[in-house]
Amino acid sequence: MKLFNPDNHTKSEDHKRLYALCEMAYTVVDFSAAALFVIGSFLFFNESTTYFGTWLFVVGSVLFGLRPTIKLYREIGYLRLGDYDDIAKG
Repeated sequence: MKLFNPDNHTKSEDHKRLYALCEMAYTVVDFSAAALFVIGSFLFFNESTTYFGTWLFVVGSVLFGLRPTIKLYREIGYLRLGDYDDIAKG
């Protein structure tokens, strides 16, 4: 099994389930990060809310950092479900 192969999610029902869960998590994180950035941007228009807007940017940045972490988690999950011998060949 090659890492980050787009066909990995079709290998079994467990692979499909893991893919679906990770895609849901990825989408929630992506949407949340974008929403925090948009809200934070509006908060910068008023000086009294700039501090809170800055915190929303920080949290949004952390969420954007979770995106590749979710994909790496998914690939590690595939490895746990899959064939370890194929990794060396990949």
